[in-house]
Amino acid sequence: MSSIGTYLKKHTEALVKEVGIEAACEITGKSKATLGRYYSDNPEHADRFMPVDVVARLEAEAPYPHVTSALAELQKISLTFDDRRSNSANVGNVNSDVIALSQRFAMLMSEYQLAIEDGIITVNEAKRLLRETVLLQQVLIDMKLHLEEESA
Repeated sequence: MSSIGTYLKKHTEALVKEVGIEAACEITGKSKATLGRYYSDNPEHADRFMPVDVVARLEAEAPYPHVTSALAELQKISLTFDDRRSNSANVGNVNSDVIALSQRFAMLMSEYQLAIEDGIITVNEAKRLLRETVLLQQVLIDMKLHLEEESA
């Protein structure tokens, strides 16, 4: 098995074990044996990998996206983990996203104005600007997902 396959199987195993094998079976509708084959390093299972829809369902329940993170690392992509877990499902729509986008952009501009008042952006000011930029990016991602839902 290639080193990439081994790497993905290790992260698949970490995902299943973090969620719990019984819970993973319920979430995915797969048996313990099937889930085990996805991360088995036995030669007869070398070409078996967990389907992406199954990964997505498990990672929605896991505290950390093990497989997604591993795939990104293999492509030398850096991800920012958004650990926002609201008490309710994301029930917004594009209209509420536009309002949130406007509010978040106003916060970014406010931070920017404070940062440039003296003509120098300090390290702490840059960190605050970066934090606001990341929050703005999260709103855009939510908006993108809502647009995709509405267009389907």
